[in-house]
Amino acid sequence: MPAARPITVYNSSISGHCHRVRLFLSLLDQPFETVEVDLRAGEQRRPEFLRRNAFGQVPVIEDGEVTLADSNAILLYLNERYASDPARWMPRDALGAARVQRWLSVAAGPLAQGPSMARVIVLFGLATDPSDVIARSHNLLRVMEVELAQRPFLAGDSVTLADIANYSYVAHVPEGNVSLEPYPQVRQWLRRIEALPGFVPMVASPIGLAA
Repeated sequence: MPAARPITVYNSSISGHCHRVRLFLSLLDQPFETVEVDLRAGEQRRPEFLRRNAFGQVPVIEDGEVTLADSNAILLYLNERYASDPARWMPRDALGAARVQRWLSVAAGPLAQGPSMARVIVLFGLATDPSDVIARSHNLLRVMEVELAQRPFLAGDSVTLADIANYSYVAHVPEGNVSLEPYPQVRQWLRRIEALPGFVPMVASPIGLAA
């Protein structure tokens, strides 16, 4: 019987949304292949890509007959489909699940509007005043610093999807001219994730404070 084809990830190496999907696949030791989508060239807006995701955003995965967009939705799908212990990454009790969902919402809201956008402004050279975005980034990091002083991971005592969803853009926020120096608890949390078996880094961009 032929082996199942690996999952295909429509990917941009500079995207933290894509990195969280690749990171989780690697942590699960799940085979995958990537198809690079050139965001600068606008490939995500071409008809052949829009047939996979009408929003014109990466990542998208193809897993057999399944085509799925949205990085957080993909994390949930991969966990239920491929994790040997799905409850490790998404708790089954009501409170544990709610705590993870809270941070998935953060990843789609304050993280995207702060650290992610701060980096995008520098990465793409946008003619935008970054002051508000940098302030939002620090607001989020201050909250994370307080919460991570109480527990080793965002949603509890062990790593969950909450951490996977938020890691990439926090780790690379210096590229958006936001310093991590005032946040020792956040930096320790980043190191705990980077120590996980199967961890893969996101490509660094020599911009902002990381130049």
